[in-house]
Amino acid sequence: MIRPRWEWSLVDAEGQAAPAAPSPVFTTQYDAEQWLGEQWRELAATGVAVVRLLHDGTQATPSIELPAP
Repeated sequence: MIRPRWEWSLVDAEGQAAPAAPSPVFTTQYDAEQWLGEQWRELAATGVAVVRLLHDGTQATPSIELPAP
């Protein structure tokens, strides 16, 4: 059985891939969202401005702008 893959696309203020470490891959949307809830401050501090939740490589939710630290 192939499990769905959820991961975050991390983007900087210029619209490029952020220099932060890549998002882990999750098997549920809930786990991915919980991780973001725990990590968003650290991500924003490392230059991440926008996050996009991807489901098997396709954007699954609207983009989320992270507030500046």
